[in-house]
Amino acid sequence: MQRTLILLGIAVLLAGVLWPWIGRFPFGRLPGDIMIERDNFRFFFPLTTMVLLSAVLTLILWVFKK
Repeated sequence: MQRTLILLGIAVLLAGVLWPWIGRFPFGRLPGDIMIERDNFRFFFPLTTMVLLSAVLTLILWVFKK
C-alpha cells in the first residue's frame, strides 16, 4: 500500500509539473465528449476521454501486476 501511494504521489507530481505541455494534447476535446454552452452556463462531461483513460490505466496496471 505504501509503495502504491508513493507511486501515485509521484505521478500526480509529474502531471503537475508537465501540465503546460499536457494541456496541448487533444484530451477533453475528443469526439463523444459532451459540451453544452449557453448564456452564463457551461457543462462539460468528457465521456470519451474518461473511457480512453480508463482503458489505458487498466492496461498499465495489468502489465505491472504480472
